[in-house]
Amino acid sequence: MQNNYLKILGLHIIIGILIYYSRILGNLYFYSIVLYLFYRIISAKPNLKSFEVVRACAYIIGAEVILRMTNSGPFYEASKYIVIIFSITGLFYSGFNKKASPYLLYILLLIPSIYLSLYLLDISGNVRKAIAFNLSGPVCLGVSALLCYDLSITKKQLESIVNFIVYPLISTLVFVIMYNPNVAAVSSGTGSNFDTSGGFGPNQMSTVLGLGFFLMTVRFFYFSKTKLVKYLDLFLILIFAFRAIVTFSRGGVYTAILMILFFIFFQYKSMDEKNKKRMITSIFLFLSIAILTWIISTDQTNGMIEKRYSNQNAMGHEKSDVTTGRGDLFLAEFEEFIANPFLGVGVGRVKDLRFQRTGIHAASHNEIGRIISEHGLLGVLALSILLLVPLFYRLKNRNNVLFFSCYLFWLLTINHSAMRIAAPAFIYALSLLHIINDKPSIHRQQIN
Repeated sequence: MQNNYLKILGLHIIIGILIYYSRILGNLYFYSIVLYLFYRIISAKPNLKSFEVVRACAYIIGAEVILRMTNSGPFYEASKYIVIIFSITGLFYSGFNKKASPYLLYILLLIPSIYLSLYLLDISGNVRKAIAFNLSGPVCLGVSALLCYDLSITKKQLESIVNFIVYPLISTLVFVIMYNPNVAAVSSGTGSNFDTSGGFGPNQMSTVLGLGFFLMTVRFFYFSKTKLVKYLDLFLILIFAFRAIVTFSRGGVYTAILMILFFIFFQYKSMDEKNKKRMITSIFLFLSIAILTWIISTDQTNGMIEKRYSNQNAMGHEKSDVTTGRGDLFLAEFEEFIANPFLGVGVGRVKDLRFQRTGIHAASHNEIGRIISEHGLLGVLALSILLLVPLFYRLKNRNNVLFFSCYLFWLLTINHSAMRIAAPAFIYALSLLHIINDKPSIHRQQIN
């Protein structure tokens, strides 16, 4: 599997280079991977179909940002819909666990506010687009959770799922590096940097590169078997972390660091004394790379990154708002919830109302604020399901070493980037997997 990993990694480096030089290849890439992944699903053995679906979804969320960067696919939100379609396909083949029913309720709770929006949204706006933009992420989460809840996956299969996210992220990383090989030349301020983000949104880029940083760390500590692969993964940790940091968007970096801390803590806690000693050596290497990454980042950004993380502007003056306006947006959304507590203001209407009152088009950066303001008390109940169901599941199932990291990725990402991309939705679902070490087959209680 290690040799296969290296070959596919190399292939995705080439894909990143080709797409950079010819953006039209992005469409070829999109349709090729969708057809290939769908073929793998339908041709898989019955006991492996759910695993193939999860792996297919994993690849799509890894590829989402590079597809968006190159305007590939039929429309901007296509990746979320592909994940939804794949997940529904998996449910068609295997059904879902009865204990996952709260996620069905979660999806149903989102519906009433749609009807409210149909009547109240500004008729000059695109109602369908507004509703789809705001609900594609939540529905993606709900369907993915139905698929993954208590789905038995072996450790080897988990490694494959992680790899399938990493591969397209490598292409994204290569694209970003080729777009801006000289970070120092474009680092003159402390604001989020589109140039170092491949010309794309720094917030989303920071999120996926931070995810790559985390997943390479998981590979380094948990999956890498040979010295060659281990040191390669360590090198990729440095590159992912460096490029995430120099986007100057802090959310993805902070999230990755917290995910890594939780992963290392629970992994170390589960080991025997012999393996703990080995892991301490790995931790020392990892920390050395982390320090080196920060030194390089500081040097390459002309010291601006230190000011950014100290909440200062380029002149060294402290900024008044560490949330860069997100706090004000959340407070405005909370006020809408107080004013409309039962059904909320309707899906997509927060942005519409904000424009009517202030003349500013500003979409929510916080899914918690959005769901309670647009769905009211039904949104509070829906959010409670998302927060509590995984924690109750964890009480009975402690085999998923990535549980807290995946749960945190969702929780932290939706607080700084809402559900702009499919990653937080699907990574949340991965926290619900049941990891086994013995039998490779997948067993689950089904609903026909």
